[in-house]
Amino acid sequence: MVTLIQLEYLVAVDTYRHFVTAAEKCFVTQPTLSMQLKKLEEELGVMLFDRSKQPVVPTMAGEKIIEQARIVLAEAGKMKLRADESKNELSGELRIGIIPTIAPYLLPRFTGDFKKNHPRIHIKIEETVTERIVELLKKDLLDIGILVTPLHDDKINEKPLYYEEMMVYASTSHKLSQQLSIGIKDMETPGIWLLSDGHCFRHQVVNLCNIQEINAGELPFDYEGGTLETLIKIIDKEGGFTLIPELASLEIEGSRKAQVRSFNNITPLREVSLVFTRKFAKALLTDAIANSIQEALPVNMLQKERGTIVEWK
Repeated sequence: MVTLIQLEYLVAVDTYRHFVTAAEKCFVTQPTLSMQLKKLEEELGVMLFDRSKQPVVPTMAGEKIIEQARIVLAEAGKMKLRADESKNELSGELRIGIIPTIAPYLLPRFTGDFKKNHPRIHIKIEETVTERIVELLKKDLLDIGILVTPLHDDKINEKPLYYEEMMVYASTSHKLSQQLSIGIKDMETPGIWLLSDGHCFRHQVVNLCNIQEINAGELPFDYEGGTLETLIKIIDKEGGFTLIPELASLEIEGSRKAQVRSFNNITPLREVSLVFTRKFAKALLTDAIANSIQEALPVNMLQKERGTIVEWK
């Protein structure tokens, strides 16, 4: 008879593609894990992994069985969740993935209050790029992601949280700071700094401004940043301009606020959502964290109709 333990070991090997690592993550010895997988293969009558390759990979039959195993384990996990929901209790671990252009501006706004209101929930947060978050969600290594949508992925559910404006941040010495109004056409001006490839905000900027080729102009060096904070500091020191999201603009203080400008002919927005796979069952928890985030934001940022969503994919 196939057991849930065997399915957990099966999924662990698929996730880590290494028997020793999978055993460590399951808190068993490698021989114990291998023995149980061997029994599972004998029960099913098929080989599940090609052990001749490193890292190990699933066989064609194994891929289909692993997919079903993930569904079975998710359904089994719902029993405790349903019991807790019936008692209106929120507890357990919540693994969150969040992208770098959201994390430093959003997390401080809601995490403290959320933890105070739900002390029995243990939150684990990983900051990484969108593609990695989606990968970890599909492998059940994260519960939810906070990132920019739409993703156009039929295996991912999206729950929109807020809509933040994309704004211009320019050096005081750059000509954009001297203009009374700024249009999309002005983004052809030399001197733009961008995040490195892989960041969805970079792709949104490129799509919004229809950038065919980066026009660095007279910038002192070529640099594609990993964080918005780095780009802002470089701009203050070396000149040029970039685009920043609205939450980032709210962190800018004093006279530097005048360096943040909106477009005059469009209000470009990026849609920020909670995302999760269709197997994720913690509905009450999802609603609780969504409410906590929205309560921590300016009311106007909850309004989709105030601008035009810029896609990145």
